[in-house]
Amino acid sequence: MSAEAQCYTLVFEDTAETPSTQELRSSLEKGSDEDKLDTLRRIIVATINGNPQPTLLMPIIQYIMPSKHKQLKKLLHVYWEVCPKYDEHGKLKQEMILVVNAIRNDLQHPNEYIRGATLRFIQKISKDVELLEPLIPTLRANLEHRHSYVRKAAVFALYTVLRENESLVPDAAELMQTFLAAESDATCKRNAFVFLANVAMNKAVEWLRSVWDGIGSMDEGLQMAVIEVARIDCMGDTTHKPRYIRCMFELLNSSSHAVKYEAATTLTTLTQNPAAVKAASACFVNLVIKESDNNVKLIVLDKLDALRSRHGHVLDGLIMDVLQVLSSADMEVRRKAMSIVLSMTSTRNVEEVVLFLKKQLQRTQEQEYDKAPEYRQLLIQSIHVMAIKFSEVAASVVHALMDFLGDSNNPSALDVVAFVREVVEKFPFLRPTITEKLTATLGSIKSGKVFRGVLWILGEYVEGVSDIERAMAEVRGVLGEIPILAAEIREAEGNGAVEGGEEEGASTGQSGGRPRVLADGTYATETAYTSSAPVHSEASKAKPPLRALILGGDFFTGSVLAVALTKLVLRYDEQTSDRACANALRAEAMLIMTSVIRVGQSKFVTAPIDEDSNERILSCIQTLSELHAHREVNDMFLRDTRAAYGKMLGAQEKRAAEKKEAEGTKETIVQVDDLLNFRQFSKKSADDPINYADDLGKATGAGEVHEDFISNLSKISQLTGFSDPIYAEAYVKMHGFDILLDVLLVNQTPNTLQNLCLDFATLGDLKLVERPAVYTIAPHGFQSIKATIKVSSTETGVIFGSILWEGPGLAESCVILNDIHIDIMDYIEPAYCSESQFRSMWTEFEWENRVNVSTTMAEPRDYLKHVMKSSNMSCLTPEGAMSGDCDFLSANMYARSLFGEDALANLSIEKTETGTIVGHVRIRSKTQGIALSLGDRITMSQKDNKPPI
Repeated sequence: MSAEAQCYTLVFEDTAETPSTQELRSSLEKGSDEDKLDTLRRIIVATINGNPQPTLLMPIIQYIMPSKHKQLKKLLHVYWEVCPKYDEHGKLKQEMILVVNAIRNDLQHPNEYIRGATLRFIQKISKDVELLEPLIPTLRANLEHRHSYVRKAAVFALYTVLRENESLVPDAAELMQTFLAAESDATCKRNAFVFLANVAMNKAVEWLRSVWDGIGSMDEGLQMAVIEVARIDCMGDTTHKPRYIRCMFELLNSSSHAVKYEAATTLTTLTQNPAAVKAASACFVNLVIKESDNNVKLIVLDKLDALRSRHGHVLDGLIMDVLQVLSSADMEVRRKAMSIVLSMTSTRNVEEVVLFLKKQLQRTQEQEYDKAPEYRQLLIQSIHVMAIKFSEVAASVVHALMDFLGDSNNPSALDVVAFVREVVEKFPFLRPTITEKLTATLGSIKSGKVFRGVLWILGEYVEGVSDIERAMAEVRGVLGEIPILAAEIREAEGNGAVEGGEEEGASTGQSGGRPRVLADGTYATETAYTSSAPVHSEASKAKPPLRALILGGDFFTGSVLAVALTKLVLRYDEQTSDRACANALRAEAMLIMTSVIRVGQSKFVTAPIDEDSNERILSCIQTLSELHAHREVNDMFLRDTRAAYGKMLGAQEKRAAEKKEAEGTKETIVQVDDLLNFRQFSKKSADDPINYADDLGKATGAGEVHEDFISNLSKISQLTGFSDPIYAEAYVKMHGFDILLDVLLVNQTPNTLQNLCLDFATLGDLKLVERPAVYTIAPHGFQSIKATIKVSSTETGVIFGSILWEGPGLAESCVILNDIHIDIMDYIEPAYCSESQFRSMWTEFEWENRVNVSTTMAEPRDYLKHVMKSSNMSCLTPEGAMSGDCDFLSANMYARSLFGEDALANLSIEKTETGTIVGHVRIRSKTQGIALSLGDRITMSQKDNKPPI
């Protein structure tokens, strides 16, 4: 660790045993180099903490400054930076003349690394004009040093001096132009070019014109500087824009990924030409494929997506290249790339895209690798979207996807069921082939959820007489021998698991045991207690799949089976004239339902049938027993459920269309009589070239915020009182993932405040980027200080701190600042997800915060709107589900933070007889912070009982 770094790590250490001034002076005078190093470090720490000890300045000059020890020299630079250089009258101390002389000697030192370290130190004291003025000639002489390390440090040292006081280097532009013409080192040329561009852009462009042909072979750093200069120069009126564009085209072939990215970004801001947009997009795709860092991949994909939103038709030809990004192992990169592919898919390329995705899907089945189930699910969902959007490919993919109904990865199989259900509803001409394929795959299904989805589809869409007979035969095959209970008891008796052989005995808990010969030839005694453990547990793997589910206690699937059989029998009865076959089919269906109930009521299973499933199956039996008595009941089974599903799909499509319209993805239609925009006479429009600052602002969302003076006043936090010696207030500005604090300090005393330090600290996932500098404020003077704080997660944060300074007679004073609470709502935005995604996340997320409702509002819908407004969440429950007069309300809400964190909420409330609302809000998230913060936000908002306007 360097001496400077070691020093700063000790700033906040306990200084309870700080040695006296005399001890420190003695150590500086008589100690070894190591002792002097430790002593100087202690002095620096004390100075930073507000105890400068000015009496030690001269001993340091006497005993430390002449030393040749390199660590001491570097640490001495830190001391010169923090030590008090001015007396109580604001004049430079006489001792600093010796310091200036020592710095001049170091700038002329024969060791180039000491010269370089001293030049970097000069950048830190660039505001002290009296110190720097005698050093300028020596500083300029370092531009001609033989070593490039010294020359490049000298360039930036001059640049920092020039920024603070231009009068110290009046001929800076000519000096850098001369230096640049004679320089050969790439890094030095880059530093000088940046210097020249900030001082005299016309001279920088003039030098650039002289090296147009060699830009492609320049060093990476110099190429980046050229790109920046091109971007800045094109903000104004320049005649070199065509040459800049050609230069950006050339830099797209650079060997550096950073140069490629910046060149492509700049090219799209300089011109909207389709050829340029396509070249930049191809460069982005190439970067994503070749770059190894997943974060970089996501950033470039975001840039590509932004280009696609503005120039979609231009990028259609690159869709197969974007598909190559799916070779990445990171799932977030795959999801982002797939999202872009879905938005780029059109009728011209949909068949190629689907063919590629089907090959990828087949590959996940042939070979297992890390996150293969997640990737398979992503592919299935993407194919689902394309098949629904483009009906011409639905038939070619639906049969391929149905092979995954028996997938061991349950989410993938459920996605296939959802896809098949939507396809079979939207495309009636595919129903016969789809239902036939589903009937054939019943035997390979393992999951109860998948069985329920398939049985519902078969019950709704199997229509022909022969198709119904085939479906019934297949259901019997996956169900096994009927009645189920009697067959299981016979099997148990045959295996010797039940004594007596009667069903009543089995259900009352008899037990028995006998010796058996095992597969390896040894003997064993088997005992079964039918009242406490199902005897079918060992042989369940060999049983038909649907029978195993029912014996395992999945009676919800049994109720879905009963409903599907009821629909098939009712439809068969309508279409056939053979009453004997119709009666036989009805009797068989009723026998299956009765058998399921008897299994649930026996002690042959671990858990009895639940009341809801039992009642549902009994209602189906009653419907079939009174087949022609209630036509309206038959219509409910055969028509109303399908109509309800169709309405649900329509509501989903309407919501998706509203979301698309809200996001502004609709194409802008220009009418022939629209006004023409002249860039020279009006503000910039969306079609005008944008500069880098605008582009960055749009990327972070800052460009969409229109601030005014009144809105800024609402974000000001008062940090001190009006009667304090220093009045302080802070303007808190949210900028992407950063918080910018603009603090105004007012010296309300008639004295000069020296070495004033504004010290901030944070609580939560906040991090102070850099410590503010030390200032001197004149009597009744003002000082503006800016501080940047990084935010790393969506969690309520607190910023606190103090102000330290020296008053008359070097008396130390301190004022404690009021806390600044960071609002979590600045990082949460309403979002949308599907019902299946919401349920999946609700099950997965482990952190839950339950908030009880406490409000004087009388209407449940008003309270829902109030919660949505206060928590920035969107309602996922359709309006139709909440319409009508009802005293109960349940709604799901969803939001997403800027950091990609998901926030789920469920509101369950009811209106009491007294007119008040009771209930609760359950919030779930992946992290504890967002769940607690949102809960606190909703709790605080309940104090305001006014319904939203």
